[in-house]
Amino acid sequence: MTSQRLSTPAHALLSDGTTLCIRPVRPEDLPQLRLLYEEMSPEHLRLRFFAASRRSAEQAAERAATPARAGHLALLAEVRGRAVGLAEYEYTGEPGAAEISLAVAEGEHHRGIGTLLLEHLVSAARADRITVFHAVTLAENREVREVFADLGLAVARRLDGPELHCTIRLDEDDTYLSAVEARGRGADVASLEPLLRPHTIAVVGAGRKPGSVGRAILRNLRTGGFPRWLFAVNPYVSSLLGVPAFPSVSSLPRVPDLAVLAVPAAQVVHVAEECGKTGVRALVVVTAGVATDRATDLLAVCRTYGMRLVGPNCLGVANTDRGVSMDATFAARHPGHGTVGVAVQSGGVGIALLSGLARLGPGTSSFVSLGDKYDVSGNDMLQWWESDGRTDLALLHLESFGNPRAFSRTARRVTRRVPVLTVDAGRTETGRRAAASHTAAAATRTVTRQALFTQAGITATRSVGELLEATALLHSQPLPAGDHVAIVTNAGGAGVLAADACAEEGLRVNPFTPATAERLLAGLPPDATAVNPVDTTASVTERQLRACVDRLVECPGTGAVLVVLVPTAVAAATGDDLSRALTRAPGRRSRTVAAVRLGQDLPVTLLPCADGGAVPSFADARAAARALAHAARRAAWLARPPGTVPDLTEVDAPRAHAAAEAWLAAHPEGGWLEPTACAGLLDCYGIAQLPWAWAESEDEAVLAAERLRGADGRVVLKAHWPGLLHKSTQHAVLLDLRGDKQVRSAYRDLETRFEGLLTGVVVQPLAPRGTELLAGVVQDEVFGPLVLFGLGGSATEVLADRAARLAPLTDADVHDLITEPRCAALLFGAEGAGPVDLPGLEQLLARLSAMACDLPQLAEVDLNPVLARPDGVTALDARIRLLPRPVRDPYLRRLR
Repeated sequence: MTSQRLSTPAHALLSDGTTLCIRPVRPEDLPQLRLLYEEMSPEHLRLRFFAASRRSAEQAAERAATPARAGHLALLAEVRGRAVGLAEYEYTGEPGAAEISLAVAEGEHHRGIGTLLLEHLVSAARADRITVFHAVTLAENREVREVFADLGLAVARRLDGPELHCTIRLDEDDTYLSAVEARGRGADVASLEPLLRPHTIAVVGAGRKPGSVGRAILRNLRTGGFPRWLFAVNPYVSSLLGVPAFPSVSSLPRVPDLAVLAVPAAQVVHVAEECGKTGVRALVVVTAGVATDRATDLLAVCRTYGMRLVGPNCLGVANTDRGVSMDATFAARHPGHGTVGVAVQSGGVGIALLSGLARLGPGTSSFVSLGDKYDVSGNDMLQWWESDGRTDLALLHLESFGNPRAFSRTARRVTRRVPVLTVDAGRTETGRRAAASHTAAAATRTVTRQALFTQAGITATRSVGELLEATALLHSQPLPAGDHVAIVTNAGGAGVLAADACAEEGLRVNPFTPATAERLLAGLPPDATAVNPVDTTASVTERQLRACVDRLVECPGTGAVLVVLVPTAVAAATGDDLSRALTRAPGRRSRTVAAVRLGQDLPVTLLPCADGGAVPSFADARAAARALAHAARRAAWLARPPGTVPDLTEVDAPRAHAAAEAWLAAHPEGGWLEPTACAGLLDCYGIAQLPWAWAESEDEAVLAAERLRGADGRVVLKAHWPGLLHKSTQHAVLLDLRGDKQVRSAYRDLETRFEGLLTGVVVQPLAPRGTELLAGVVQDEVFGPLVLFGLGGSATEVLADRAARLAPLTDADVHDLITEPRCAALLFGAEGAGPVDLPGLEQLLARLSAMACDLPQLAEVDLNPVLARPDGVTALDARIRLLPRPVRDPYLRRLR
């Protein structure tokens, strides 16, 4: 057995926010391993080695520092180059089992070092196909017992005298992942404290010229009322804008928690290193034009000294908390105090959002311009907002993702408590190219990103304007109680436009019942109609309109009420302001209420109500309908249980791993599997195929056809050669073959047309009639495995009727995949036909998901067509492509 050693050091966060480096032990580490044990107290030595033995400690250090050997891995934890912990596993000879040991440096306990080392050891062991850890400790060693108990893994314990024998199963289930997330969340938030709640800030590069970026940031900090220690770093002045200035970071009278760097790109790394040596804990680098190699060096400096980094190429950061009042940006206006968290990659988008929030009124809780996003990311900010006690709505603008699967788990959790909205940047090929050039990050595919947003419950909008529209409604109103909208208007034509807009967004505008219509009309002018929309006519008064809205709110089945108002001479003559019907209600309404005021100057605004709330008012019915649809989808997402990943039987993952590794050993460059190898992998996951046989000659094809013929005696021949993907377009599939003569003729035809290419044929019985579907997997290098499902057959590319979700799939994800495509009606029994085998379809998708998650080498799976019938689901054709890819644990706690 050979261990999958870490190829590069990994950095992660301890519970107090300190950065830790974890790497494999090297022979040259022996001196510091000896020191690790030498500094241990006699009591800790006794608990580690069952006796206060310096000799045992020396032997342990030597064993850990020996050159790499099969079945052994030793991981060293360092803080600023000092060894603070050691963890090892050694293969025991028992299949899938290893023995572990753990040591933490004197004075470094209770910071999460041992737990973090064990998490990394568990991840490496899983890659080594180890499924169980054994550990022996003294029963009195409470600290080690607690570390094992709190891991989130199943631990069996057995007492043997003073010794406690622990068996730890390394299953990666939701319990373990949730425990890892909880530890990571606490560490992440602690690491962001110096960035977002600093006690001392230094602005490095604040110049004397009025137009300098550093000077603008210093001015914003001073005029924004930052109440704590503030310094400028400028070697040519002693004071700047009334702020004390010093020639260097190292000469400051206090060590800054946060340093804002506005220096030339060539100086960024040098200044960052000075900050690190001085003890600065967070950097905001606003400097643009930092080349990739220099930015990489900058990140390395931050990792070495344990500094969190925002940027480079960013607008800055802000926190409007009354006790912080920090505006470390060069925006033209201070962000307004409020409860909306904002994180953006584009500074221009950030300025637009800050301005929009200030105008609307919700204001900002904290703002981070991520820039090139080398370190602090959207994932970090979600966890900060989840914990800050102030943020009740989060806005994200992300052009790239570092670890989408970790982001997805975080977002699914956070979004259940706080609405998370985003602008879906880079939807088109042109937009993706622009995003890549703007952030120097690889663009991601639209369908994959949309799957991420959908599964995580993130509200994805198409523009900054739409984002602000949805924000106005979600911030000010309760969520709709359904997708049914009641529309009331003082102008019939405007109501029709609003009804059309709602229908186009997937909302329902159903007619009212006669009883409801009668109740509504009783309080309206004589010429009013109440079908839905309610046309009150232009003569409606403020009092009548308020009563109508109140009645609509109380109607059973009403999800939201949309009030569409047109300015009329009638209202002007009577002095009525109909919008007061919305804002002067006796109490806060229990249903979502929104307004459209045609002629309103601003696209969206909030109308303040007497009860302290607000009603969102839109200038256009389409904008209101979009916002209501976003809110309705969020309500539906929250109402549905989160879903669980199904437990599958008849899955042989070890055999699949062995098969994939064996195939790649014979084909180091990877490629498409031949039919036999393809069928073998599918069989490991219980994915049914139509019976088939492989034939490499005319006679073999005839014998296979005789064996496989169905009741009607017809068979199919499919040509095969390496790299053949689209058999239909190559006319490489011959159907409806009867008798030996036709099989021979078909084989000769394929052999003649594809001479020099053909390696054999697949022989199958002719499949019965059914619905042809597509099911497959694409392994995205950034997002991980994506499962696709939809209409299949030869027209699949033309019709493009399919849905996608990121693996692992929950039962809810599987349901969505099946019901989302337009062809779903065919599966549920449209036009009198019976439904297909829906449980079989669910099993197929769940098994594809498991296969994709188990095998990182799985680049593509294409099952097309999949035949769905009432009596079963069968893959008629299958293609699988493998690539040599390293195992990477997406949920392992580590910084980028």
